Amino acid sequence: MNVRWSKMLECGMLERDRRALRRRSNILIKQLVVDELLIQSLQADDILTESMAESIMAEQTSQKRSWRLLLFLPKRGPRAFSSFCSALRETEQQHLYDLLTQSPEKDGKDTPVERCVDYSLPLPTQEEIAAKRARTHESMEFSLDADSPINTPVLPCTPDFYLSHCHQSYKMNSSPRGLALVISNVTFDPCAAPDLDPRKGGEVDDEVLRKVFTELDYLVTVHRDLTAQGMRSCIENFCRRPDHRTVDSCVVCLLSHGVDGAIYGTDGQLLQLDWVFKSFDNAHCPLLQNKPKIFFIQACRGEEMDCGVEQIDGPARTCSPCCEQLDAGREGQGDAHSRQRGDMGRPRIKLPQRSDMICGFASLKGQRICTAAMRNTKRGSWFIQELNTTLRLQARDTHLADIMVQVNRRIKEREGYAPGTAHHRCKEMSEFTSSLCKDLYLFPKYQPQY
Repeated sequence: MNVRWSKMLECGMLERDRRALRRRSNILIKQLVVDELLIQSLQADDILTESMAESIMAEQTSQKRSWRLLLFLPKRGPRAFSSFCSALRETEQQHLYDLLTQSPEKDGKDTPVERCVDYSLPLPTQEEIAAKRARTHESMEFSLDADSPINTPVLPCTPDFYLSHCHQSYKMNSSPRGLALVISNVTFDPCAAPDLDPRKGGEVDDEVLRKVFTELDYLVTVHRDLTAQGMRSCIENFCRRPDHRTVDSCVVCLLSHGVDGAIYGTDGQLLQLDWVFKSFDNAHCPLLQNKPKIFFIQACRGEEMDCGVEQIDGPARTCSPCCEQLDAGREGQGDAHSRQRGDMGRPRIKLPQRSDMICGFASLKGQRICTAAMRNTKRGSWFIQELNTTLRLQARDTHLADIMVQVNRRIKEREGYAPGTAHHRCKEMSEFTSSLCKDLYLFPKYQPQY
């Protein structure tokens, strides 16, 4: 770092910018998603050093990472605030960008409600941070709707539960728990794929997934609008990451249009799901052998809609708790190219080619009339909504296979609401497949003390 930049850092952040951070510190600590993308953006601008980035990501919870970042920023020179704001936009946290850049005069009546956090003190407990505050437009802007659980913190696992379940389940105590990859195709090339409409609401899904898996202590990377070859390259690079050696699991989320057995790239070409699964099998991704590999596929597996069947011993009208207007997408499965690796030296324990995987699908497979995965344009897809809710509320003491059963149950109860259209009272049914060999608990927000 040159002398001139060093002197600029000594000057610290401009006072007006420092005040803006302090004024919104409570909301930032609660809602800010500090992930690899945000940290890399700040490093690229020379706002954070490598050691600072490592100390931030080493924190065990999302709120502690936010607090650590806010501790550094005021000391990182006059460009730190603008760089942080740019990073918020790059990571699609526009609601926090708007909150910070709003002039104090415009939100005068809300300002006193916010409690500033004293950065010199230890991070307050979650209960203190979550103290009730006024619901401003800004603070609710990204909650998707008044009933959405998007901002409900992931409930923590208790030490007693961890100690009583850790021995018969997959090891899950690394920090981070693992790497997570989200690929979300929202906008498709109108020339190469004229039949593939934009997936309105798809951008909500990838933000929801990014937030919930960050809170579950995964390092999340999001890629949007990739061609089929772009998705293949992205997955190949993700599989080769050496970081898999030191973590306990991985998560892959694919969101796009699809057909039976494959999902579409933005160029209208298909990526076979079987190739995706083979990329993570015991032969092709040895660093993840015996570790759980978690997949979620938000796409349809056919063109036809499930109009539902009247329950013969049920009420005249289904009392569905979740009726809403929706959009339909499509979804998939696959082909593959396999490689072989030769083991040399003494004989070793053999593993099946593919094991320790669980995959949740937004719609059913194997039916002549396939269901269409439903997606609300404002709140995202039914499947991702219910997955998000169930992970946040149940992961503390429920293993993942049972969580997926609960997601199935909640999806089964939902019903489309669009009077006068073919979507009115339509249904959806999710499913999951599993080759897990133990219970898979995520043990959220618990880190054993050795």
